[in-house]
Amino acid sequence: MSDAHPRSTSPMTERAALPAAVLWDMDGTLVDSEPYWIAEEYALVEAYGGQWSDEHAHQLVGQALLWSADYIRAHTPVTMPREDVVQTLLAGVIRRFREHIPWRPGAQALLASTRSLGVPCALVTMSYAAFADVMVQALPAGTFDAVVTGDVVTRGKPHPEPYLTAASLLGVAPRDCLAIEDSNTGLASALAAGVPTVGIPHMVEIPEQEGLRIVPTMTGASIPELWRLFA
Repeated sequence: MSDAHPRSTSPMTERAALPAAVLWDMDGTLVDSEPYWIAEEYALVEAYGGQWSDEHAHQLVGQALLWSADYIRAHTPVTMPREDVVQTLLAGVIRRFREHIPWRPGAQALLASTRSLGVPCALVTMSYAAFADVMVQALPAGTFDAVVTGDVVTRGKPHPEPYLTAASLLGVAPRDCLAIEDSNTGLASALAAGVPTVGIPHMVEIPEQEGLRIVPTMTGASIPELWRLFA
């Protein structure tokens, strides 16, 4: 005999249809800031009389900033200390970012809908806090429950530490979270941490791999739909 009234869904059942948290990359995922970084790289290298290329620039996508500084020093005439390389690039990108935040398609809408579902969010970026704060402050207060930046972790992406740190700050298991990334370095970090991960291709090609689902755009996407990809 069927029920006269449909059964209501319990909070636990509703929660099972959602990740325990969403862990967001920033550069290239939420914001199209990679062109800013690349422009600053070109300017720095050319100031030392060297030549830079998009091929070199793409090697730095998603990498820790000190790693990127070492790469620049190894492949160009730039001789300033690695920390100064980082600060020079960072200052230029922050200046550009304050003039205009280039949001990726669908990013703001997906962030807002995630918050409306009550799903905790963490920002997991290898950019430093001074840069990440510019974006965070442009969003509604409380958008992120935790922020993990490249200057607060010992080992940056592709090491799992950034994503493990974010899950720990939120008090959730990595396997119960959803990560959203655009770079292979970031994907490696999230997957190594055991986080189910959605890749949104942008500047670099993303190969298929276990634990990863590739989605062409965030436009029109929803967290329940993305989470169901891992059912």
